[in-house]
Amino acid sequence: MTTAPRSTGARRDRRALYAAAVARRRAFRLPGYTTLAEAGFDGDYVSPIQMTSGNLSGPMLMSKDWLDAPSARRFRTALAATGYLPQTPFNRVIDRVLALLGLTRSDIYIAPVFCLLPPRRSHPLPAAAARASFDAVTGHELMGRRPVAAGTDAARALRAAGVEHVETIHPSARGLDFDARAARIARALEAA
Repeated sequence: MTTAPRSTGARRDRRALYAAAVARRRAFRLPGYTTLAEAGFDGDYVSPIQMTSGNLSGPMLMSKDWLDAPSARRFRTALAATGYLPQTPFNRVIDRVLALLGLTRSDIYIAPVFCLLPPRRSHPLPAAAARASFDAVTGHELMGRRPVAAGTDAARALRAAGVEHVETIHPSARGLDFDARAARIARALEAA
């Protein structure tokens, strides 16, 4: 899987759309959730994972959220370098997906449907909160791409918004080993 080269005008348009999505993320708030700025992670991205996985024309993988607020604060130094924690099951599976497809993180775009930080790990995401974040921010990151919804929260948000997508399991889903999860997600990215 490779990404097609884009014209200079298309790249400029995508960068402008992305800048607008960043501004929307900076303005978005919901009671009970921490913003990236409040956690010390404001930057020129919608989500810090896009520091390494932010190809605006690459295949798009959407998951529930980036991290919870306590984890973001605890691992601040490591996250400031790459925007992700390589040792987590989520990222270990993503690395295997990329290896199967012959891609690197710089070839893809990863976006959480929820752009705020929940108060704790594995916090249930109310449908209304996911929809509010998607409508305010994440929906503006699509840029004509057909995303892969990794997990039920991402799929629910995309269905609610009427966005055509490919559904697959979340990289951290239990019940399958890392290789089996990676194979399923790789097939979904190829189908998108």
